[in-house]
Amino acid sequence: MAELTLRHARQIIEATFAKGREMGLKPLTVIVVDAGGHVKAFERADDTAPGRFGIAHGKAHGAIMMGAGDRALMKRAEDQAYFIAAVNGVFGGALVPVPGGILIRDAEGAILGAVGVTGDTSDNDAESGLAGIEAAGLTGEA
Repeated sequence: MAELTLRHARQIIEATFAKGREMGLKPLTVIVVDAGGHVKAFERADDTAPGRFGIAHGKAHGAIMMGAGDRALMKRAEDQAYFIAAVNGVFGGALVPVPGGILIRDAEGAILGAVGVTGDTSDNDAESGLAGIEAAGLTGEA
């Protein structure tokens, strides 16, 4: 199994920001966590709200802790709101089940970590994060 390195994390963040600029998005906040949910790297663009760290972290943390990409988590939140609310309590409020929380997988499909992106619409956050993961030579699962 490959390892999510600091180099990968920095590449993901840089490419996510680049995709956001290309798409004309609002300033983004991006966090990369490893397979244990520990922060590997984090950057917040100029002119973003300080609370964006918590949102980006909740998207990435939720994806890695639940082993599911943002689309699956959002569907589960819609179908099983009480379950997601309970799990969010277990996770200390660090679960944001909307697009922008993306699993990072290696070529064999093993989960290496997750990316959390916030700042624009959730769908745009996810699109830019997927581009960042691909630019690092890894596979994203939204």
